[in-house]
Amino acid sequence: MNTNDFSDVKLTQSLDKNVNIIKNIFTNDTTVVYRELLIEKPTSIKCMLIYIDGMANLQAINEDIIKPLFLSDISGINNNNIIDILIKKVLLTADNKETTSIDDIVNGIIYGKTVLFIDGLSKVLSINTIGWQTRAISEPQSETIVRGPREGFTESLNLNLTLIRRRIINPNLKFEFMRIGKQTKTQICVCYIEGIAQEPIHQELMTRLNNVDIDGILDSGYIEEIIKDAPYSPFRTIINTERPDVVAGKLLEGKFAVICDGSPVVLTLPSIFVEVFQSNEDYYDNFLFSSFVRFLRWLCFFIGTSVSAIYVALVTFHQELIPTPLLISIYSARKGAPFPSIVETMIMMITFEILKEAGLRMPKYIGGAITIVGTLVLGDAAVNARLVSAPVVIITAITGIASLMLPQVLGIVEIRIIFLLLSSFLGLYGYIFGVMGLVFHMMSIRSFGIPYMTNVPSFSTQDVKDTIIRAPWWNMYLRPKMFTKNKKRMKKR
Repeated sequence: MNTNDFSDVKLTQSLDKNVNIIKNIFTNDTTVVYRELLIEKPTSIKCMLIYIDGMANLQAINEDIIKPLFLSDISGINNNNIIDILIKKVLLTADNKETTSIDDIVNGIIYGKTVLFIDGLSKVLSINTIGWQTRAISEPQSETIVRGPREGFTESLNLNLTLIRRRIINPNLKFEFMRIGKQTKTQICVCYIEGIAQEPIHQELMTRLNNVDIDGILDSGYIEEIIKDAPYSPFRTIINTERPDVVAGKLLEGKFAVICDGSPVVLTLPSIFVEVFQSNEDYYDNFLFSSFVRFLRWLCFFIGTSVSAIYVALVTFHQELIPTPLLISIYSARKGAPFPSIVETMIMMITFEILKEAGLRMPKYIGGAITIVGTLVLGDAAVNARLVSAPVVIITAITGIASLMLPQVLGIVEIRIIFLLLSSFLGLYGYIFGVMGLVFHMMSIRSFGIPYMTNVPSFSTQDVKDTIIRAPWWNMYLRPKMFTKNKKRMKKR
């Protein structure tokens, strides 16, 4: 039976009636344990412990609740002060809460707490005995690095908050909790640093979260899709990560983090375009090397989106722009190919994406081998059978590998397809029109009120220090001005 049916039900002073209310809610649920106790010192008191097997810590229940209840000799006890005496003198647990709300009682039991009912009282004692198993802290497989912390978030909300607190030991680090999902009642935490984060962004975020009306939240991806700006855009206006050091760095810039219980992926916002080219390892290595790697990412974005389209445009419409030796080599390789360049490119691009997805979904022990073997065998067989030309295979491989350097840019494949289609009809003019449309689209996007292309067209020396290059730390003495009201990061040298 749904707990909403008991929203108007009040607890009584009868233990049996109160327990029957809970039993009616958890009908046919054999995992709920009802432990009846009879305490005879100094007077006879009838009690009932209710918890869920597997969610509550049985050792804590036995050692910190049941054992003290039977061994303690409570004097001066009555119905008015029994709860206070139990909290202050008897129970050994740290987090105890008195409540009369049916919803709080049921939600606490489901979450792993133990509820103590006492005969003669119309209130209960909710005791924190959460003891379900959690995954150990490990390095995220999707964000491996060479230098830097190896810790990653887990599915436990409290553990994730601890990983953030360890890095920002500051009382201004704030956590705001809420529950989303009519059926799952998933706990969500909004994290930010007071005094650095902007209040208008905070208010907008809380408004969007409060307006979420859905049956259940099983992962932070649900929240990301519901509250993000430009939902039909291929670009992410909310960044996600599994690394606590990344979240800590975003918070220090004045951004917000949204942590979802049961998910190891944390959302950070607002997000701008240049963030997809940044990596946490950029700030741990020498700034010269980091700047070079970041430049490679920008180059890979161009290669991943444009090289295929430019190749098709040149081969189809603008052969005079290709050097003669290269043009002869390309047409020699294409001799006998049955399909035009656009069809060849589309076939190989789709094949590459299929192989990439197959490698990701297969068990890790054979996924890599299948991808490598499939790519080599299919590519070589397709060229030998004259189904596609060798230059198309090379172009597909280059663009596919380049796109793998930017996992946060989800829309590279979609942009590549649009550019390909435009180039196949209008040549380089179609490609230019596609680039113009892409720029206009990106300029129109906002992330919680912040322009998505912030700092990209800027000529300010302070704004470009963490975009195409990564300036040394002693030169980045200001925080990004769009995200924070406290711009000073460190003392200027």
